[in-house]
Amino acid sequence: MRHLGDYEQFAVYGRYVYYERCYAYDVGYTPLVIDVSGISRGNRRIVEDLHRTFSEPFTAAEAAERLDLDPARARRLTRYLADRGWLDRVRRGLYLPVPLDSHRPGRAHMDPWVVGSSAFAPAYIAGWSAAEHWDLTEQIFRSVLMATARRPRDRRPTVGGTRFVLHTVPSGKHVGLVPVWQDGSRVQVTDPAKTIVDVLADPSWGGGIRSVSEMLEEYLHRDDRDDDKLVEYGDVVSNGAMFKRLGYLLERTDSPAGALVDACRARRSSGINDLDPSVNAGGPILSAWGIRRNVDLRRAGARSE
Repeated sequence: MRHLGDYEQFAVYGRYVYYERCYAYDVGYTPLVIDVSGISRGNRRIVEDLHRTFSEPFTAAEAAERLDLDPARARRLTRYLADRGWLDRVRRGLYLPVPLDSHRPGRAHMDPWVVGSSAFAPAYIAGWSAAEHWDLTEQIFRSVLMATARRPRDRRPTVGGTRFVLHTVPSGKHVGLVPVWQDGSRVQVTDPAKTIVDVLADPSWGGGIRSVSEMLEEYLHRDDRDDDKLVEYGDVVSNGAMFKRLGYLLERTDSPAGALVDACRARRSSGINDLDPSVNAGGPILSAWGIRRNVDLRRAGARSE
């Protein structure tokens, strides 16, 4: 690759079009000349090549290998394209190609699960996103919830036009996962039982305890309901408050779950836990389960508890 220099203007159809200072490269394609579409013909071919080659986020080093560039120049080129919106920067050194048929640059069309699984690896789809996948909820959530072994500084990044909500989970507790295929790539998602355990351990993962109680109700009437898995995953999560919430909610349903309720009672932690820790409110203490009912789950016309 030959660096042609830094330019502040490019000749187009015999006249000058002024842009901010940028790099010009000869990478074996047509030398960079800005055309009326807003991206050079050479860069257009580069972006098209990257889009055909990579079905998942890629690094500057992988781009260098594909384009036969030295690593330093590939880093400059990928930064240049990302700064102008023709690559989507997932995080430092990791990029997504933006399809050239996009209505505007900076909007990648890759499946969000694929993007997140690569960008935040090791990671998996969990919480409300897994609940949507398994039809445990009819709610529509605008963001994708993922559990990752990383400790990202930004817990709510937007990548490829999708907002992600990230929670750190040690890799030793990445259990109850099943592979699913999304856009030709394999990603990990919690199975239905692990999804229920996760949202009970932290109701914010399910959009709040009201939503979580509906997810549990749906799960209890599924053909693939597995009470043993709920206990098994609960033991791995090692969250006594999860068993408290599960036991309390089970007693409010009409689904037979005597053995599961007994298992929850045997695993209760000491102390008092809020039914929904994300809600800053008081409420009566349910001594049988060691829960402060800080959210009222009763439907209109329901009996008092």
